[in-house]
Amino acid sequence: MSILTGNFRGLYLGLLGFGLFSLADATIKFLGGTYSPVQIVAFAGLFTLPLIGLLWLKAPVPLRPVHPWLMAIRTAALIGNGLLVTYTFTVMPLAQAYAIFFTLPLVLTLLAVPVLGDRIDLIAGLAVILGLVGVVVALNPGRVEFDIGHLAAVGGVILAAVHYLIVRKTGGAEANVPMLLYPVLGQTVSAFLLLPGRYVPMPMADLATVAGLSLAGFCGTLMIFAAYRAAAPIIVAPTQYSQIAWAALFGALLFGEPMTWHAAVGMAIIAAAGFMVVARQDRHLPAQTE
Repeated sequence: MSILTGNFRGLYLGLLGFGLFSLADATIKFLGGTYSPVQIVAFAGLFTLPLIGLLWLKAPVPLRPVHPWLMAIRTAALIGNGLLVTYTFTVMPLAQAYAIFFTLPLVLTLLAVPVLGDRIDLIAGLAVILGLVGVVVALNPGRVEFDIGHLAAVGGVILAAVHYLIVRKTGGAEANVPMLLYPVLGQTVSAFLLLPGRYVPMPMADLATVAGLSLAGFCGTLMIFAAYRAAAPIIVAPTQYSQIAWAALFGALLFGEPMTWHAAVGMAIIAAAGFMVVARQDRHLPAQTE
């Protein structure tokens, strides 16, 4: 019964966490009509840092990284990822952006070969091919004009993969607060350094919107952390694909971007490929004991 309870809790927290991420993504797109991605990242980070401080006050842990150089590389990757992903959501339809971002498990599978010495077996190879087919179907080449937004999305996925590879390599040695603190601090400082010449005064309503964006992203991150502690990756990871529904809802209601059948089918194919990768990895994990 405890295993079922843990799996249900992980599933619930995963769905809720990725729902909050989708809300944050839609908020970024909304703000992107007025403000530059750099300004959005700068002020979102400014509002997130006090939340991390409150988390540390609740449960103080050493802030010195266990692996300083890997933390530095991870922070640099997430600085670039934050700017590229924010830019992507400001210039691309949500469904197209998610179609590219959903390929993250497949990119991780490929990069883990040279970085971690993993091998690609038949199932993983088929999953990568299936995922690429899904991307082609979702983006519908010939009818969608590819531009810098698509390149930014690809760059964001690669940098996110670097982040996750480092997390996997360190084996969870770092506490949650340092894992959150250094990337957010790096993103905030970098964005403010790039902000001169791009700044647009923000009324209180928009500042409150950015604060809501920060809170949604922060709470979503904590829920995903908790989900992975409560349940196996094969239970939690596929909940990311619930963002297909959120992309359809927010895109249609807020931005006049109805989900096309190409996008829906392509994202479903990508989700199936990602599930294959997660299931393969789960079989190679040691059984957990109570």
